[in-house]
Amino acid sequence: MSYVRRHHNLLIGESTAERIKKDFGTAQAPSDGIGHTIHIKGRDLVNGVPKEISINQGQIAEALSEPIGTIIEGVRIALENTAPELAADIVDQGIVLTGGGALMAGLDEFMRDETGLPVTVAEDPLTCVAIGTGRAMEDEVFRGVLLTA
Repeated sequence: MSYVRRHHNLLIGESTAERIKKDFGTAQAPSDGIGHTIHIKGRDLVNGVPKEISINQGQIAEALSEPIGTIIEGVRIALENTAPELAADIVDQGIVLTGGGALMAGLDEFMRDETGLPVTVAEDPLTCVAIGTGRAMEDEVFRGVLLTA
């Protein structure tokens, strides 16, 4: 939303921004610098009237670069503060991306390039954490730990 507002003087809603991110968002600019071009509609901030503009995946990647950079920095900080035994497991088995952000095109490759570690996307990234937590809650071994955490 902020990128479109700053660079195109166009006000778009959260649902439009989310749709653009989900359908066309990419962690890295396309190899040709442009990728797919899409048309978006919003309100022109200069004239106050509805307006349609075209943006491409290169611009979307630029708009997403700051939040993706924040994610990468958070991963780096977490890795720096990880116990040596766990760090050894991460080197061997890698990082598994979960949640909706894991579905962003190229995020796994970008994180792999930035961390030098193997990175994969979970089989069902949207629900795997909830399912795993539920299974752990059913297991007597983990129940006490999860309830006190």
